[in-house]
Amino acid sequence: MTLKDKTAIVGIGATPYYRRGESLPLTETELACRAILGALDDAGLTIKDLDGFALYSASVDPAEIGSLLGVPEIRFAATLTSGGGGCAGSLGLAAAAIDSGQAECVVSVMTLQQSKRRLGGSSSGAGGGFIGMLSSGGAYGSSGVPPVVGFMANSGLMSPGHSFSLLTQRHMHQYGTTREHLAHVAINQREFAIKRPTALQTEPLTMDEYFDARMISDPLCLYDYTMESDGSVAAVVTSAERAKDLRRPPVYIMGSAHGGMGRWGTAIFTYFQMPDEYFASSGHRPVATRVFEMAGVTPADVDVALLYDHFSPLVIMQLEDYGFCPIGEGGPFVAEGNTKLGATIPTNTHGGHLSEAYIIGMTHVREAVEQLRGVAVNQVEGAEIALVSGGPAGLPVSGTLLRR
Repeated sequence: MTLKDKTAIVGIGATPYYRRGESLPLTETELACRAILGALDDAGLTIKDLDGFALYSASVDPAEIGSLLGVPEIRFAATLTSGGGGCAGSLGLAAAAIDSGQAECVVSVMTLQQSKRRLGGSSSGAGGGFIGMLSSGGAYGSSGVPPVVGFMANSGLMSPGHSFSLLTQRHMHQYGTTREHLAHVAINQREFAIKRPTALQTEPLTMDEYFDARMISDPLCLYDYTMESDGSVAAVVTSAERAKDLRRPPVYIMGSAHGGMGRWGTAIFTYFQMPDEYFASSGHRPVATRVFEMAGVTPADVDVALLYDHFSPLVIMQLEDYGFCPIGEGGPFVAEGNTKLGATIPTNTHGGHLSEAYIIGMTHVREAVEQLRGVAVNQVEGAEIALVSGGPAGLPVSGTLLRR
């Protein structure tokens, strides 16, 4: 069985993007409702048409949203078991629900207020943040600390940035990747972002400014980290047949895969004992293989890549893992300008998490749809196929190929 071209994204809705805390007094639920209603209106649908939720990263409670908005009947509601790793995969989850007959109109939505959530966890329970997420409800209950957390904290691993800095150091050691290569990722995405009225970062970024920025977790400095943002983005998916009669040109789901190598997923936040062949990687290689096989295309067919960029080096690693350049050559590939508009594979043409906004991956879905509709601010000429990725942030990671 294949999901290829059986379903389509027919509506995108979004709130404004806010800097951390500036969305108040709105709540996360209010933000989500506004995005969902906007996506339905974009498609020419109403709340009466909605009957499914395909979610990730504990974004919303379908029962609460269904009650507040007046959804007549929820026929499908499921959540992928990861944080940002599931954003692209949530589109595949929606497609699977529709193709199997469990629902007819499914929304994937992410809503975020950084005053309530932080990278990797919630502010509630066991101190909040990354370590709080791991320790709350762990092996010793809410008042204790599981052994793995004690090990990590003792080793200085207090946040995702610490873990991903180790992967980056390994990539540098194995392949000669440099901080200049990371800087090119951040600078290129800033150039895209400053042209977009939705972006939170509106000033150019220079190489000198990058190297003058404070170091957070060597080799990752301030500009290698995602921003902290508030906002919501929603995407509505329905059958390809129904999509033909709706308001917007359909964006078809060619293929979607999620999962990954098991030891990579747990290792990045615990003992770092992945096999050497994929230690310094984004964890996407098996997902990439499956999504290209499902869609029946190759990396050379992709016109624009929207790659999850909570940290700049993971863009480099995903370019390698999805086959846009050989393994170990992602740094020079970016430095040579291959991810710019009009180049080999324009990447994160909205500015990504680094410079537009961090809504845990759904801004990338929005940009992919705008590119394939031909209405993007930084439009890739003749764009027909877009790749969207989720994660890397543990498992599952995910990738989805879309076409106009």
